[in-house]
Amino acid sequence: MRLCAFADEASNDLEGQIQALKRNGIDLLEIRGVDGQNIKEISYDKIKEIKKRLDSENISVWSIGSPVGKYKLSDNFDKQLDEIKRLSEYAQILDCERIRMFSFFSKDKNEVFSRLEKFCEVVPKSIIMCHENEKEIFGDDIDGCLQIHKQFDRIKMVFDPANFVQCDVDTKEAWEKLNQYVSYMHIKDAQEDKRVVRAGYGIGNIEYLVSEYNKNGGEVLTLEPHLMEFCGLKDLENGQSVRGVATYKDTNEAFDAGVMALKAILDKLNLRY
Repeated sequence: MRLCAFADEASNDLEGQIQALKRNGIDLLEIRGVDGQNIKEISYDKIKEIKKRLDSENISVWSIGSPVGKYKLSDNFDKQLDEIKRLSEYAQILDCERIRMFSFFSKDKNEVFSRLEKFCEVVPKSIIMCHENEKEIFGDDIDGCLQIHKQFDRIKMVFDPANFVQCDVDTKEAWEKLNQYVSYMHIKDAQEDKRVVRAGYGIGNIEYLVSEYNKNGGEVLTLEPHLMEFCGLKDLENGQSVRGVATYKDTNEAFDAGVMALKAILDKLNLRY
Protein backbone atom coordinates (compact mmCIF):
# COMPACT_ATOMS: atom_id res chain seq x y z
CA MET A 1 0.00 0.00 0.00
CA ARG A 2 1.09 3.58 -0.62
CA LEU A 3 0.24 6.13 2.03
CA CYS A 4 -1.08 9.59 1.24
CA ALA A 5 -2.35 12.30 3.57
CA PHE A 6 -4.09 15.62 3.97
CA ALA A 7 -0.97 17.17 5.47
CA ASP A 8 -2.75 20.46 6.17
CA GLU A 9 -4.12 18.65 9.22
CA ALA A 10 -0.56 18.65 10.58
CA SER A 11 0.53 22.14 9.55
CA ASN A 12 -0.93 25.22 7.92
CA ASP A 13 2.22 26.02 5.89
CA LEU A 14 3.82 23.97 3.13
CA GLU A 15 7.14 23.45 4.93
CA GLY A 16 5.37 22.06 7.98
CA GLN A 17 3.32 19.75 5.76
CA ILE A 18 6.45 18.47 4.05
CA GLN A 19 8.09 17.76 7.40
CA ALA A 20 4.98 15.93 8.67
CA LEU A 21 4.92 13.72 5.60
CA LYS A 22 8.65 12.99 5.69
CA ARG A 23 8.85 12.08 9.39
CA ASN A 24 5.99 9.63 8.83
CA GLY A 25 7.47 8.10 5.67
CA ILE A 26 4.67 9.35 3.39
CA ASP A 27 5.45 10.51 -0.14
CA LEU A 28 1.96 11.31 -1.44
CA LEU A 29 -0.07 14.43 -0.68
CA GLU A 30 -3.78 15.12 -1.12
CA ILE A 31 -3.44 18.87 -1.39
CA ARG A 32 -6.26 20.91 0.14
CA GLY A 33 -4.95 23.95 2.02
CA VAL A 34 -1.61 25.78 1.99
CA ASP A 35 -0.65 28.86 4.03
CA GLY A 36 -4.24 29.52 5.06
CA GLN A 37 -5.58 29.31 1.51
CA ASN A 38 -7.87 26.62 0.17
CA ILE A 39 -6.59 25.04 -3.04
CA LYS A 40 -9.25 26.90 -5.04
CA GLU A 41 -7.82 30.26 -3.84
CA ILE A 42 -4.15 29.62 -4.65
CA SER A 43 -2.64 31.45 -7.62
CA TYR A 44 -1.11 29.82 -10.70
CA ASP A 45 2.33 31.11 -9.75
CA LYS A 46 2.07 29.69 -6.25
CA ILE A 47 0.91 26.30 -7.57
CA LYS A 48 4.06 26.17 -9.70
CA GLU A 49 6.18 27.05 -6.66
CA ILE A 50 4.46 24.33 -4.63
CA LYS A 51 5.13 21.79 -7.38
CA LYS A 52 8.81 22.72 -7.51
CA ARG A 53 9.18 22.47 -3.73
CA LEU A 54 7.39 19.11 -3.51
CA ASP A 55 9.52 17.73 -6.35
CA SER A 56 12.66 18.71 -4.43
CA GLU A 57 11.46 16.50 -1.55
CA ASN A 58 10.27 13.63 -3.80
CA ILE A 59 6.66 14.18 -2.74
CA SER A 60 3.93 13.72 -5.35
CA VAL A 61 0.37 15.04 -5.37
CA TRP A 62 -2.06 12.11 -5.51
CA SER A 63 -5.30 14.09 -5.58
CA ILE A 64 -6.57 17.64 -5.33
CA GLY A 65 -8.79 17.79 -2.25
CA SER A 66 -11.10 20.37 -3.75
CA PRO A 67 -14.37 21.72 -2.31
CA VAL A 68 -16.06 21.35 -5.72
CA GLY A 69 -19.72 20.42 -5.25
CA LYS A 70 -19.67 21.18 -1.53
CA TYR A 71 -22.18 23.96 -2.03
CA LYS A 72 -25.87 24.70 -1.77
CA LEU A 73 -27.87 24.86 -4.99
CA SER A 74 -28.46 28.55 -4.29
CA ASP A 75 -24.72 29.28 -4.50
CA ASN A 76 -23.24 30.73 -7.69
CA PHE A 77 -22.77 27.79 -10.04
CA ASP A 78 -20.92 29.72 -12.75
CA LYS A 79 -18.25 30.45 -10.17
CA GLN A 80 -18.05 26.75 -9.35
CA LEU A 81 -17.58 25.88 -13.01
CA ASP A 82 -14.71 28.36 -13.15
CA GLU A 83 -13.24 26.75 -10.03
CA ILE A 84 -13.24 23.22 -11.42
CA LYS A 85 -11.78 24.43 -14.72
CA ARG A 86 -8.95 26.16 -12.86
CA LEU A 87 -8.40 23.16 -10.58
CA SER A 88 -8.18 20.95 -13.66
CA GLU A 89 -5.32 23.14 -14.85
CA TYR A 90 -3.73 22.90 -11.40
CA ALA A 91 -3.98 19.11 -11.59
CA GLN A 92 -2.03 19.18 -14.84
CA ILE A 93 0.62 21.48 -13.36
CA LEU A 94 0.95 19.17 -10.34
CA ASP A 95 1.05 15.98 -12.49
CA CYS A 96 -2.05 14.81 -10.64
CA GLU A 97 -4.82 12.67 -12.17
CA ARG A 98 -7.55 13.10 -9.56
CA ILE A 99 -9.84 15.82 -8.23
CA ARG A 100 -11.93 15.05 -5.13
CA MET A 101 -15.47 16.43 -5.39
CA PHE A 102 -18.97 16.35 -3.86
CA SER A 103 -22.63 16.28 -4.95
CA PHE A 104 -24.15 19.39 -3.34
CA PHE A 105 -26.16 19.96 -0.19
CA SER A 106 -29.44 18.92 -1.81
CA LYS A 107 -31.60 15.89 -2.52
CA ASP A 108 -32.96 17.37 -5.76
CA LYS A 109 -31.70 14.67 -8.12
CA ASN A 110 -32.51 16.48 -11.36
CA GLU A 111 -30.68 19.65 -10.42
CA VAL A 112 -27.74 17.81 -8.84
CA PHE A 113 -27.30 15.59 -11.89
CA SER A 114 -27.56 18.57 -14.23
CA ARG A 115 -24.65 20.20 -12.42
CA LEU A 116 -22.58 17.03 -12.26
CA GLU A 117 -23.08 16.66 -16.01
CA LYS A 118 -21.69 20.15 -16.54
CA PHE A 119 -18.66 19.28 -14.42
CA CYS A 120 -18.09 16.26 -16.67
CA GLU A 121 -18.29 18.50 -19.73
CA VAL A 122 -15.62 20.97 -18.61
CA VAL A 123 -13.10 18.64 -16.91
CA PRO A 124 -10.56 17.04 -19.28
CA LYS A 125 -11.01 13.30 -19.71
CA SER A 126 -7.45 12.76 -18.52
CA ILE A 127 -8.59 13.73 -15.02
CA ILE A 128 -10.58 11.39 -12.77
CA MET A 129 -13.34 13.09 -10.79
CA CYS A 130 -13.64 11.33 -7.43
CA HIS A 131 -16.86 11.79 -5.47
CA GLU A 132 -16.65 11.62 -1.68
CA ASN A 133 -19.65 10.44 0.36
CA GLU A 134 -19.80 13.59 2.49
CA LYS A 135 -22.48 14.15 5.10
CA GLU A 136 -25.74 15.88 4.04
CA ILE A 137 -24.99 15.95 0.30
CA PHE A 138 -26.92 14.03 -2.37
CA GLY A 139 -24.46 11.12 -2.28
CA ASP A 140 -24.20 10.68 1.47
CA ASP A 141 -25.69 7.17 1.54
CA ILE A 142 -25.50 3.99 -0.50
CA ASP A 143 -28.46 4.78 -2.74
CA GLY A 144 -27.29 8.28 -3.55
CA CYS A 145 -23.80 7.09 -4.39
CA LEU A 146 -25.15 4.27 -6.55
CA GLN A 147 -27.32 6.68 -8.51
CA ILE A 148 -24.34 8.94 -9.19
CA HIS A 149 -21.93 6.22 -10.25
CA LYS A 150 -24.44 4.38 -12.43
CA GLN A 151 -25.25 7.64 -14.21
CA PHE A 152 -21.73 9.04 -14.62
CA ASP A 153 -18.98 6.72 -15.82
CA ARG A 154 -16.43 9.51 -15.39
CA ILE A 155 -17.12 9.98 -11.70
CA LYS A 156 -15.42 7.44 -9.45
CA MET A 157 -15.66 7.17 -5.68
CA VAL A 158 -13.60 8.26 -2.68
CA PHE A 159 -14.82 5.86 0.01
CA ASP A 160 -14.88 7.59 3.42
CA PRO A 161 -15.83 5.22 6.28
CA ALA A 162 -16.34 7.89 8.97
CA ASN A 163 -18.75 9.87 6.81
CA PHE A 164 -20.87 6.74 6.35
CA VAL A 165 -20.83 6.10 10.10
CA GLN A 166 -21.97 9.68 10.71
CA CYS A 167 -24.87 9.06 8.31
CA ASP A 168 -25.84 5.80 10.04
CA VAL A 169 -24.72 3.70 7.06
CA ASP A 170 -23.09 0.32 7.67
CA THR A 171 -19.65 0.53 6.03
CA LYS A 172 -19.46 -3.19 5.18
CA GLU A 173 -22.76 -3.01 3.32
CA ALA A 174 -21.62 0.19 1.61
CA TRP A 175 -18.39 -1.48 0.49
CA GLU A 176 -20.19 -4.56 -0.84
CA LYS A 177 -22.49 -2.40 -2.99
CA LEU A 178 -20.04 0.33 -4.03
CA ASN A 179 -16.56 -1.19 -4.20
CA GLN A 180 -16.59 -1.50 -7.99
CA TYR A 181 -16.72 2.28 -8.27
CA VAL A 182 -13.96 3.06 -5.73
CA SER A 183 -10.87 4.90 -6.98
CA TYR A 184 -9.30 5.27 -3.54
CA MET A 185 -10.10 5.45 0.18
CA HIS A 186 -9.97 8.06 2.89
CA ILE A 187 -8.86 6.70 6.24
CA LYS A 188 -11.07 8.28 8.86
CA ASP A 189 -12.99 6.44 11.59
CA ALA A 190 -15.87 7.38 13.90
CA GLN A 191 -17.64 6.04 16.95
CA GLU A 192 -21.34 5.29 17.25
CA ASP A 193 -21.82 8.74 18.80
CA LYS A 194 -20.41 10.20 15.53
CA ARG A 195 -17.18 11.46 17.08
CA VAL A 196 -14.10 10.99 14.91
CA VAL A 197 -11.35 8.72 16.28
CA ARG A 198 -8.13 7.10 15.13
CA ALA A 199 -8.45 4.38 12.52
CA GLY A 200 -9.53 1.14 14.15
CA TYR A 201 -10.94 2.82 17.26
CA GLY A 202 -14.44 3.37 15.86
CA ILE A 203 -17.14 1.33 14.16
CA GLY A 204 -16.06 2.09 10.59
CA ASN A 205 -14.62 -1.42 10.06
CA ILE A 206 -11.34 0.08 8.84
CA GLU A 207 -9.35 -3.16 9.06
CA TYR A 208 -11.95 -5.04 7.02
CA LEU A 209 -12.21 -2.24 4.45
CA VAL A 210 -8.46 -1.89 3.98
CA SER A 211 -8.14 -5.65 3.53
CA GLU A 212 -10.95 -5.76 0.96
CA TYR A 213 -9.62 -2.66 -0.79
CA ASN A 214 -6.23 -4.33 -1.11
CA LYS A 215 -7.78 -7.54 -2.46
CA ASN A 216 -9.69 -5.38 -4.95
CA GLY A 217 -6.43 -3.97 -6.31
CA GLY A 218 -6.49 -0.74 -4.32
CA GLU A 219 -3.06 0.74 -3.72
CA VAL A 220 -3.38 4.21 -2.13
CA LEU A 221 -4.88 5.21 1.22
CA THR A 222 -5.30 8.88 2.07
CA LEU A 223 -5.17 9.62 5.78
CA GLU A 224 -7.70 12.28 6.78
CA PRO A 225 -7.56 11.91 10.58
CA HIS A 226 -9.76 14.87 11.68
CA LEU A 227 -8.59 14.32 15.24
CA MET A 228 -8.12 17.98 16.09
CA GLU A 229 -9.19 21.41 14.84
CA PHE A 230 -6.93 22.73 12.08
CA CYS A 231 -6.93 25.79 9.84
CA GLY A 232 -10.05 25.93 7.67
CA LEU A 233 -11.74 22.87 9.17
CA LYS A 234 -15.04 24.56 10.04
CA ASP A 235 -15.35 25.75 6.44
CA LEU A 236 -14.78 22.19 5.26
CA GLU A 237 -17.26 20.72 7.72
CA ASN A 238 -20.15 23.04 6.86
CA GLY A 239 -19.58 25.12 9.98
CA GLN A 240 -19.40 22.16 12.36
CA SER A 241 -16.57 21.55 14.82
CA VAL A 242 -14.63 18.34 15.27
CA ARG A 243 -15.66 16.59 18.50
CA GLY A 244 -12.57 14.52 19.14
CA VAL A 245 -12.21 11.89 21.85
CA ALA A 246 -8.49 11.97 22.61
CA THR A 247 -6.53 15.09 23.57
CA TYR A 248 -3.39 16.08 21.68
CA LYS A 249 -0.72 18.67 22.34
CA ASP A 250 -0.98 20.11 18.84
CA THR A 251 -1.98 19.29 15.27
CA ASN A 252 1.34 17.59 14.53
CA GLU A 253 0.87 15.18 17.43
CA ALA A 254 -2.70 14.45 16.32
CA PHE A 255 -1.54 13.85 12.73
CA ASP A 256 1.24 11.49 13.85
CA ALA A 257 -1.23 9.58 16.04
CA GLY A 258 -3.48 9.12 13.03
CA VAL A 259 -0.60 7.78 10.94
CA MET A 260 0.49 5.38 13.69
CA ALA A 261 -3.03 3.97 13.99
CA LEU A 262 -3.23 3.32 10.25
CA LYS A 263 0.22 1.71 10.18
CA ALA A 264 -0.80 -0.56 13.07
CA ILE A 265 -3.71 -1.83 10.96
CA LEU A 266 -1.46 -2.39 7.95
CA ASP A 267 1.03 -4.28 10.14
CA LYS A 268 -1.76 -6.47 11.50
CA LEU A 269 -2.83 -7.25 7.93
CA ASN A 270 0.79 -7.91 6.90
CA LEU A 271 0.57 -5.23 4.22
CA ARG A 272 3.78 -3.42 3.32
CA TYR A 273 3.83 0.35 3.01
